[in-house]
Amino acid sequence: MASRSSGATAISAVGLVKRYGGVDALDGLDLEVPEGTVMALLGPNGAGKTTTIRVLTTLLRADAGTARVAGLDVVADAAELRSRIGVSGQYSAVDEYLTGFENLDMVGRLYHLGKKRSRDRARELLERFDLVEAADRPVKGYSGGMRRRLDLAGALVADPPVLFLDEPTTGLDPRARLELWSVIEELVQGGTTLLLTTQYLEEADQLADEIAVIDRGRVIERGTADELKSRVGGARLEFAFDTDGDLTTAQGVMERFAPGQVTPDAASRRLTVGADDGTTTFVDALVLLRENGVTPADASLGKPSLDDVFLTLTGQSSTRPEAADQQPSGQETAR
Repeated sequence: MASRSSGATAISAVGLVKRYGGVDALDGLDLEVPEGTVMALLGPNGAGKTTTIRVLTTLLRADAGTARVAGLDVVADAAELRSRIGVSGQYSAVDEYLTGFENLDMVGRLYHLGKKRSRDRARELLERFDLVEAADRPVKGYSGGMRRRLDLAGALVADPPVLFLDEPTTGLDPRARLELWSVIEELVQGGTTLLLTTQYLEEADQLADEIAVIDRGRVIERGTADELKSRVGGARLEFAFDTDGDLTTAQGVMERFAPGQVTPDAASRRLTVGADDGTTTFVDALVLLRENGVTPADASLGKPSLDDVFLTLTGQSSTRPEAADQQPSGQETAR
C-alpha cells in the first residue's frame, strides 16, 4: 500500500515493559511508526500485540519505558491524547440494543462534539460504511461484518489522525474481511496513520507499509511482507506420495538437492522443500524426482505461510496457546 509519510513520527515506543504476575507481556518493546503510514504488528497469540495497543491508547500503564502518540506522552498527556486517537478492539464495542445511528451519535456526544455535529457525523459515517439502510435498526440484528464496520465507524467519529485496530477482521468471513480491507485502505489514502495487529500475514501484506514481528513482548523483526517472506525462503514446494517408499526416496533426493530445507511428514506422506527461486526450483525438483524413479501423487508451489515465517523467526507456530498477552479478568476495556 502506498503511504503518504511526512517524515514525522506519529507513534513512538521505547523500552516498554508490562508484567502480569510473573509473566512479561512486554519485555522492552521498541516501536516507531512514521506519520501517514500503516504499521502491522504481526505475532502469535500471547506475543504482546494487544498489550502494546492498550499501552499506546492509554488503557494500560506500562511498568517501564516511554511512549508518545501524535506528539503526546501516553501517561502525562493521556486525557488530551484520547481526543486525538481512534481505537477499535478485537470485539465490537457497540451497544446491540441501540440502533446504528444511536451508537454513533452517542460516541459523538462522548467526544463533546455537540448535538448537531454528533448527528451529522453519525449520518456521514453510516453512509461511508454502507450502513444507511440499517441505520435505524437495533445492532443486535446486524451481521458480524456490519458490526465490525459500525465499530470502526465509531473509532472515526472524532476524525482522529491516528487509528489503532486490534485484529479488526478476526472472526469475519472472507467477503466481510475484503469489505473491511477496502474501508481501511480508503482511510489510509486520506492520510490517517494506522497501527493494526493481526495474525494474518495476508492482511498485513494487503494493508501495511511495514510489518513489525512481535514475539514474547519484543519486536524481533521488521520489514515489508515480501522482505519477511524472503527471509524464510522465497517459496515452498510441496509433494505428496502414494507409498512410504516413494516418500523415503524423495526425501533423500531432495535433501541432496536442497540441503537443510526439506521437511517430511510421514503421517501424510508429504514433503515440503524451501526454495529461493520457486518456479525454476519446482521444475528442476520434478525432473530430478522422475530421474530417480519417483512420481509425486500431487505437487504444488506456494509462498511461505504465516507458520513458515514464525517457525523460522521464533521457532514456534503462530497458533500456540495464548499466554503473555492474555488480559487478566477485570481489566479495563474501552473504545
